Amino acid sequence: MRSLKIVERFKSIQVHALSSSSETNGDSKTKPHNVNRHRTILSWSKSKFNNNNTTTSEFANLVSLQLPSTDTIEPSIEPYLKPINLVETLAELYQRIEFCSTQNEKVTLFVELFSVLYGLGDQKLLRRCLRNARQNAEDVISKVVLSAWLRFERRDDELVGVCSMDCGGYNVLECPKKNLENGFSPFSINDHCKCTQEEKKHENFDNDECVCLSDEESDVLFCVGNEEIKCVRWRIASLSEPLNAMLCGGFLESKMLKIDFSGNGLCSEGMKAVEFYSRTKRLDLFGPNTVLELLSFANRFCCEEMKSSCDSHLASVVGNVEDALILIEYGLEERAKLLVVSCLQIFLRELPNSLHNSKVINFLCSFESKEKLENLGCATFLLYYFLSQVAMEESMVSKTTAMLLERMKECAAEKWQKGLALHRLGCVFLERREYKEAQHCFDEAVELGHVYSIAGVARTKHKQGQPYSAYKLISSLIFEYKPVGWMYQERALYNMGREKGFDLDFATQLDPSLSFPYKYRALEKVEEKQIKEGIMELDKFLGFKLSPDCLELRAWLYIALDDYDSAIRDIRALLTIEANYITLHGRIKGECLVQILKSKIQKKNQADCWMQLYQQWSSVDDVGSLAIIHQMLENEPGKSLLEFRLSLLLLRLNCQKAAMRSLRLARNHSTSMQERLIYEGWILYDTGYRDEAVTRADRSIEIQKSFEAFFLKAYVLADTNLDPESSSYVIQLLKEALKCPSDGLRKGQALNNMGSIYVDCGKIELAKECYNNALAIRHTRAHQGLARVYHQKNQRKAAYDEMTMLIEKAESNASAYEKRSEYCDREMAKADLDVATHLDPLRTYPYRYRAAVLMDEQKETEAVEELTKAIKFKPDLQMLHLRAAFYESMGDLSSALKDCQAALCLDPSHAATLDLYQRIQKLNF
Repeated sequence: MRSLKIVERFKSIQVHALSSSSETNGDSKTKPHNVNRHRTILSWSKSKFNNNNTTTSEFANLVSLQLPSTDTIEPSIEPYLKPINLVETLAELYQRIEFCSTQNEKVTLFVELFSVLYGLGDQKLLRRCLRNARQNAEDVISKVVLSAWLRFERRDDELVGVCSMDCGGYNVLECPKKNLENGFSPFSINDHCKCTQEEKKHENFDNDECVCLSDEESDVLFCVGNEEIKCVRWRIASLSEPLNAMLCGGFLESKMLKIDFSGNGLCSEGMKAVEFYSRTKRLDLFGPNTVLELLSFANRFCCEEMKSSCDSHLASVVGNVEDALILIEYGLEERAKLLVVSCLQIFLRELPNSLHNSKVINFLCSFESKEKLENLGCATFLLYYFLSQVAMEESMVSKTTAMLLERMKECAAEKWQKGLALHRLGCVFLERREYKEAQHCFDEAVELGHVYSIAGVARTKHKQGQPYSAYKLISSLIFEYKPVGWMYQERALYNMGREKGFDLDFATQLDPSLSFPYKYRALEKVEEKQIKEGIMELDKFLGFKLSPDCLELRAWLYIALDDYDSAIRDIRALLTIEANYITLHGRIKGECLVQILKSKIQKKNQADCWMQLYQQWSSVDDVGSLAIIHQMLENEPGKSLLEFRLSLLLLRLNCQKAAMRSLRLARNHSTSMQERLIYEGWILYDTGYRDEAVTRADRSIEIQKSFEAFFLKAYVLADTNLDPESSSYVIQLLKEALKCPSDGLRKGQALNNMGSIYVDCGKIELAKECYNNALAIRHTRAHQGLARVYHQKNQRKAAYDEMTMLIEKAESNASAYEKRSEYCDREMAKADLDVATHLDPLRTYPYRYRAAVLMDEQKETEAVEELTKAIKFKPDLQMLHLRAAFYESMGDLSSALKDCQAALCLDPSHAATLDLYQRIQKLNF
């Protein structure tokens, strides 16, 4: 009976396009209430602008824009693999990696792991997957692709003065020259690259070396045109078996002193080069054109050694995209694999810029080029996976993206590869509004076992006027599998009334990291003329996850309330995360909106901004801090110090990509080598090159002592388990930093860090002094360190009070509630942790604490369930480890084993999990 009612309701639904015209010109009988509410919102906004006597055309244009409505917004279909049970998928992958026997298979498995983990958005985790794949690569094409991918993830293309083919000297895994060497060398994967030193030695050797020619007399002449080239018969014959048969066998040429060689595609200079090579085995004295002739000659007469030498030499001289476009055609024609791979390496290391070169795109996207590359073993799934990944980041709707995904699909061999390519193609076609093609791709992906693609099938059905079919499809999915948040979120799009609200509420309960339910509930409040309540709904989500789309929506709601200060704050914060963000479905650039809103607020000079930054920082107002730094950068464009501060704040807020972009800008805009080395050090540290980061800090200190150079070195060295001697050295570095000029914000951080090391060393009074000094310059987070000091002195009440002060001062205080729970009894701790979870449901410690309490009370099932509900939306290493330990104590060894394996996918070197895993293996077998 319930399904019959739903069918009747769906009969009256009209599919509405996203454009504003279809919103207002549709059948008025279909949804008059929604239209009226939408118009009311617009009239509020318009009347308020008119009341302020605003006459500028910018505001007139702004007023004419419509807010999104509950009928127009929808979540995107994510273009990556999304397993129904991530833990089981990770466990299976770990097991396959553990028992894998070949290097090539390991590469494929680590790339698969990268694909499975992509949805978590952890850049360091993804880099480790790519690095592990590169470590195990044997063939040159895999080495070239993975090395370029690692470079792209760091976005080295944005670093001024860095050539795409520069080695950097960091590690052999990313050296463009080492990439062209076949084979796997397990003992050198962690070595620093020395190719620059080798080049200098080679140059010196070439300069000192004279070409020593043999004293042998020539005994045969090769005639090319009008020229006669003197050659040594046996040396030419030794180049290949066919030449040996011709010159020393039973052919006429073996008796001839003059041989006409004019019809063999060689000019006289080419024949001279053959003769020279036959005696010296050298090619470095010849230009590329001559070597290409030799390559053709080597192919015609089966001179394998010469061909290999020509291939290697030409591969080494490819210097730019223009050269690569010419040479790759020769390489394909002459089947010179190393040359072809070297040309591909140029294209890949120039990404994303090479995607804007029409000749490069024509080559990479064409089916014919793919076929030619495939004949040489170069058209791999990995190649087109990387290319399509970059293209999707550039534009989801471009023809280039679609064509590269087609090539990716054609090269896919395994089920997961085909499923990923088809799912991504479906997402691209969906964005392009080519719904039939999108549905076809999603259907194929589902057949290959990618269950999440069912959401794509449902969405395309809905777009084609089949909402009930979409509803049934997602409902059957919910009944068939253990429900996860995205399933209920998707079904809500095709549901109505209270049931729609129920689905969205349950989606939030299952996965609070989904932003769409919050946005929908906020707009629902707005349509009921409750704009403040709508803002409060968005506040809940933005309190623990900075989402550009939520910041944008909240800004528009603030505009509707005439609160332009709050609106511009949110837009500025948004632009620090996505600098080129375009609001309202591509209608206004974020920077333009800032300029429009600036006329409605009080102007601030740079001194006022610094004062406000101190205030925001001390009150732990993250969004406010981002906004004020954006404004300061507007006042002083290219100020590297501010860009560096912005990167630190973004990194703390887990906006890793945005943080690295700001750090690169700081490096590019640095005014001295001493400053530039510091920012390069932070980039190296954040991408896993700790030793190189310390080296950069030392070089900076040699040029000029500075707070940031000492702080960088201390921070990197402290990122290990410090012994007493190392701790003393780090403390000394921080003391040196504090002697150098800097502002209170940074000195407060240094004092806080020093206090933490003192506590670890048991020097409680010195730690207390550091924290008090930090608080004196308004470093509010020092309350947490001071609480730790009191706790060490068994003064729990004082520790609790200290954390209470932090809670009262901080805007973002979920972590403070979490920390305060350590300094009170169990009931008060549970209450604090419940508040922490309410404020930030992505924090994992509260779930682990509650689970441990339940385990102490011998409520094993409830303890496991407490962890499981969090693991479903955040597969955290610590939670997986704890649940594995619970399973072990319950005797469920198979479940414990899976959790350990999944955890080790996230961190293969986690000692506690490795110990538990080995113990369970012994018990299980």
